Amino acid sequence: MKILDIHCPDCGAPANFDIIKQKYVCPYCGGNVGISEARRQKEGFRRMQRRKLKKDAANFKLARTSCSGCGAALVFEESEAVSNCSFCGRSLVRSEYLDTEELPESIIPFAITEEEARERLLSWCRKNRAKQEARHLIEKAGDLKGFYLPYELVRGPVHMAVSRMDGGRIFSCEGFINDEYVNRSKQLDNLLLDGMEPYDAEKLTEFDFAFVAGHRVKIPDVPDDVLEGRVREEIGEAYTPAVRKTLETKAVEVKADVSSSIRLPVLLPVYYISGENLMAAVNGQTGKVSVRAETESHYYFLPWWLKAILATLAVSLALFLALRLFGMAMGESLLLTGVLALILIIVMLCLYSDTTKNSFAVEKGREIFTSGGQTLHRERGKLVQDERILKRKTMKPVFFWDVDGEKKPAILRFTTPLRVMQLAAFCLIALFLPVIIALLLNGFDFNRLELGGSAVWFCIAVPVVPVYLVKYGIVELYEKPWVYLLKENGKKKRYKPKVKRPLKDYLWMAGMVLRALFIPPVCLAVWFAIACFFTMCYCTAFGF
Repeated sequence: MKILDIHCPDCGAPANFDIIKQKYVCPYCGGNVGISEARRQKEGFRRMQRRKLKKDAANFKLARTSCSGCGAALVFEESEAVSNCSFCGRSLVRSEYLDTEELPESIIPFAITEEEARERLLSWCRKNRAKQEARHLIEKAGDLKGFYLPYELVRGPVHMAVSRMDGGRIFSCEGFINDEYVNRSKQLDNLLLDGMEPYDAEKLTEFDFAFVAGHRVKIPDVPDDVLEGRVREEIGEAYTPAVRKTLETKAVEVKADVSSSIRLPVLLPVYYISGENLMAAVNGQTGKVSVRAETESHYYFLPWWLKAILATLAVSLALFLALRLFGMAMGESLLLTGVLALILIIVMLCLYSDTTKNSFAVEKGREIFTSGGQTLHRERGKLVQDERILKRKTMKPVFFWDVDGEKKPAILRFTTPLRVMQLAAFCLIALFLPVIIALLLNGFDFNRLELGGSAVWFCIAVPVVPVYLVKYGIVELYEKPWVYLLKENGKKKRYKPKVKRPLKDYLWMAGMVLRALFIPPVCLAVWFAIACFFTMCYCTAFGF
């Protein structure tokens, strides 16, 4: 029996989670297990394992050390000599270890030895000898030590509220995370540890004190509120790529709720080395190497208005060079580029105005180097490369749509070809409306067409239409997606909500039109604009 399996109450077989039904469903007999029942199953397992752990603790003599510098606490065999902290180098305070409550009930055992882990690290150094980290790690490879590090294993349903950062609509999304491990140590670099993951949860087993032999166990020291934040953040990051694909942008926000998931504290095998600036880790199960860069990288974030100016300059320069390349004179090229740049800056300012919260900032970070996705397994006592590549396991997310107060599974479509064509057609009609009417008036006689008659319209429409396209047209696409509801048989059907406007809304709109047409002084301006527009159409159709 696997520790993480949820079992059917009818036949005892492992049940699989159904995102749409939000239940665990047995593939053999069809029995259901609710989310709350699934969590109770694991709570029962944890209570039994905790009692066993306390009983077995009497047969093992363990010691505990606490670092006077970084506060790290380790548990190890009483006979082992430990004098300095492996994470900061400070002195250690040694005492007898009695509190078994600090030890998780589950563990993934070490699968590679310390010498094999050191060889993996040195192999990475030889392949990356140009990096200063590789040269320094070769000198420090002897300091590599094995630890069981505390993690929180998360498996179960994930409820998400997702949105585009430049939009206002929040979409409901459901997922299922299989095996996500969240670091519970505050002294260790979280990104470095992420770099050597994932682990194979198939090897998760019940904790036994025999696993501690020859290795040290680090005690969790992350406060509960910080751990909760880490769990939500890492689960959100695990689903971010899938959400980006659906919402068609990299700028997404994913707020994950894992309150329905099963969470187990576990110990994971890690070989770790830490110096003043030098940090490296080797996955004690798969042999994957992760190394942190010694020097910090700087990332610059520009304010929204500066992005608009730089984008305008880049496009204007490209346009000017293109005009010169095709033989246009210098003066004419500068004049045409300048006119279009004035229009373009308005468009770009509108485009980036959705990110007005962005201001100039400089953030620091360190790059993480890894040995790649290949893992190792043991055959006849020797480590050999595994053909498979371990990946984080997330079930494809399902979006839900509110239909008459009920959440139903749906597929969202934003920039479909038809919608893009409709938007483009609307913009073209708006841009050339007087020309279109003029052609209708002169019987589509292109020879008599005088585009100069619509010059005033073009002066207004050329900047306004792109602004509308960027500010409202694209927002319309992403705020009001086409929704296809999923049926139980797997088929989908387009959902078109029925919009029922009250009679008073129609009366209000009719009143506004009548006032604009017949009540002075507004009606004078309206009729003057209408007369000017049709004069433009006539001049365009038949000339001046």
